Amino acid sequence: MYVKQFMTSQVFTVTPDDNVADTMALMREKKINRLPVIQKGKLVGIVTDGDLREVSPSPATTLSIFELNYLVAKMKIRDVAVKNVIACSPDTKIEDAAVLMRDHGIGSLPVLDNDKLVGIITETDIFDTFLDIIGFRSPGQRVVIETKDGVGVMMDLAAIVKAYDVNMTSLAVYHLKNNMVQILVRLSGDREKEVKDALLEKGYDVSN
Repeated sequence: MYVKQFMTSQVFTVTPDDNVADTMALMREKKINRLPVIQKGKLVGIVTDGDLREVSPSPATTLSIFELNYLVAKMKIRDVAVKNVIACSPDTKIEDAAVLMRDHGIGSLPVLDNDKLVGIITETDIFDTFLDIIGFRSPGQRVVIETKDGVGVMMDLAAIVKAYDVNMTSLAVYHLKNNMVQILVRLSGDREKEVKDALLEKGYDVSN
């Protein structure tokens, strides 16, 4: 799985010369909280709603509303945007993108193809990918099988499921301590209960 499968291709952007007030309005209108900064077709920064809030006057200020609007309108994005942007490519593996975000404490990665901005992937996209991997949106009954990790386990499970003409619509594996694994599957078919009973008879620990 790669970033290009999950990124947002329609990306709203700003320039270094755009002002803070217009940028905040754009974020509110489009319901987004980060914008890549583009100059002459090149990515030169990124700005988040948090960056804009930090430079906006406090509500406790004694300035009038007109003075506040003037200050916010005068401030340029070049003054608040993060300049050293961590980015990735469309062919970056989704797990590598997640590690980049976690290691750098950021919530998104602009996606560049030959230095051209072609998308953006956010932590929400990563969460959605995780939910898809564990089958949250897949049809069928959720079953967790806990067993010793070893050669042939997956083949054994597949044979049992196939014997009852039940389909595995998703499968994910989580490694525990002491060489144990939890296998999360979703079973779809008329004989799901028979599959669970057969797994229990074979000595597997089965739960929902």
